[in-house]
Amino acid sequence: MKDILRYFPDLTENQVKQFEMLEILYQDWNAKINVISRKDIDELYTKHILHSLGIAKIQAFKPGSTVMDVGTGGGFPAIPLAILFPETNFYAIDVIAKKIKVVNEVATAIGLKNLKAEQKRAELVKEEFDFVISRAVTNMPDFVKWVKDKTKKKNNHDLENGILYLKGGDLTEELKDFPKATLYNLTEIFDNDFFETKKVVHLPLKYKI
Repeated sequence: MKDILRYFPDLTENQVKQFEMLEILYQDWNAKINVISRKDIDELYTKHILHSLGIAKIQAFKPGSTVMDVGTGGGFPAIPLAILFPETNFYAIDVIAKKIKVVNEVATAIGLKNLKAEQKRAELVKEEFDFVISRAVTNMPDFVKWVKDKTKKKNNHDLENGILYLKGGDLTEELKDFPKATLYNLTEIFDNDFFETKKVVHLPLKYKI
């Protein structure tokens, strides 16, 4: 939790409380439903929460904007970002029902009003969003196929509407067909060895792919 406060010192009292509650909630749910790997649960704040918040360091979401998290798993990156941006509306989807149950239970427990979670495939979503976010659910070419028609035409942020994707490793081959993709190295933002190869990839979606 100290790292969250270190990198996000302007949190409200309520936001701090919400972030603090996540540890007990995820430990409890993980004992029932394995939504986070056993070895990672002890490093929840670094490997899941702070990692999710890396997107916020690249683009702060404006009030009234809409963001879809595809393949949210146990609620990452959607839940940490929904805490940080209480006036932004988040829609988290996953194909696995038990994971969506955890997301909804955690969101209810901490009083999140700006997050909706459903069991659904991205291809079946009809709405459009300012950004589509995710954490390495598949390779970028396949991910783009799922969400290429899910972003609004009008831009309201510094970055163009599109994908904000948390990925690690060498992405040269994976992104070779996406010349407009921009990579942001999280190791330049967070002082922790875990982020050494971690990146946020921004890919605008309103152009011919």
